[in-house]
Amino acid sequence: MTDLELTIQAAHEAGQLLKANFGSEAVVDEALHHDIKLALDKESQNLIEGILLGARPDDAFYGEEGIGGNQESNRQWIVDPIDGTVNFFYGIPHFCISIALRIDDEVVLGVIHDPIVGETWTVEKGGTPMLDGKPISCSKRDQLEECALFIGCGKDEEALKIGLERFRKASLRARKMRMMGSAALGLAYIATGRLDAYIESRISLWDIAAGKLLVEAGGGKVDLEPSEGNADTWAIVATNGRIPIEEIL
Repeated sequence: MTDLELTIQAAHEAGQLLKANFGSEAVVDEALHHDIKLALDKESQNLIEGILLGARPDDAFYGEEGIGGNQESNRQWIVDPIDGTVNFFYGIPHFCISIALRIDDEVVLGVIHDPIVGETWTVEKGGTPMLDGKPISCSKRDQLEECALFIGCGKDEEALKIGLERFRKASLRARKMRMMGSAALGLAYIATGRLDAYIESRISLWDIAAGKLLVEAGGGKVDLEPSEGNADTWAIVATNGRIPIEEIL
């Protein structure tokens, strides 16, 4: 089984788990002011880890819910077992599983699976991005007035302030604005031409690793700036590669 086939299998099996539990009362492990951690997050990650490391036991595993495997390996799986946990908890059908493979510090493979809609995005480094086996690409829109933008506002005061100001400025220019609750799906939507840009001042690696590769393979552009004092956390500006996004930053 190839790495891509293995990743798709892991994403789909985790997706079946999430879909089977969607709409049921979820067990909350931790409730923060702006976030929720579910027991299902860990269950989904354990399922994915078992599949990936069961087939590739020498690999490293790096997930939102913890690490595993051989951390000295040059092959590392980067996993968000539920991107959009708050949406899931509130019964909003907009969440996904995101899995990327990084080899020698370069992401070479990504899979994003939406179990409710039943869509799966796949990409390999140097290859064509796909949605359910069909080629996709970013939109051709080049005017902000034509565009739909996704802006995240973060979870702390500074990130919220930056995000809301960007949302205000962009709302004056763009056709439509969205706050959707899943960074991975936002990037997948850019790669598919459904959205034209995604901006957030603080986002974690597991949220964006697969989506970044998708957008870039689809002709878009992704700029990351490390967040000072927060390991593997970034400010992100992702676009279709055509719009003058600097006008609202």
